[in-house]
Amino acid sequence: MSTSTLTADDLEFLRRPLHGFLTVAAGPLPPQPRPVWFEATESGTIQLFTTPDAAKVRRLRRDPRASIVVAAPVNERERWVSVTGRTTIETDGARDLASRLGARYWDLDDPIRAQDLAAILAEDQLRIVLHPETVHRYTY
Repeated sequence: MSTSTLTADDLEFLRRPLHGFLTVAAGPLPPQPRPVWFEATESGTIQLFTTPDAAKVRRLRRDPRASIVVAAPVNERERWVSVTGRTTIETDGARDLASRLGARYWDLDDPIRAQDLAAILAEDQLRIVLHPETVHRYTY
């Protein structure tokens, strides 16, 4: 099924601590998806954080199109959501996002993980926002 917006079921699925696989349009051929932490927002966008010097930032500045695919783990029934659209690169909110996602993906009671997150937060960060134009989903 294809739509231009995320459904309530999509948002529920995307709020789980799953990895997304991000592909940017201006990347190498063939495309090379990268696993990323992400957050689905109430407004229906997908956001992630990255350093300003990341290759994906340079590519998105040339061509803002990107997609993310998120799939259920192997031990669950098959399910995935794919979101394609244009991105914006935002200078605000990246550290808050990194903090939220760090708590979502890692056990921050583990001092090593807490230290890892502190190192991420010490770096300059940008927020990439993917604005859905096409959403595909599959559930089996």
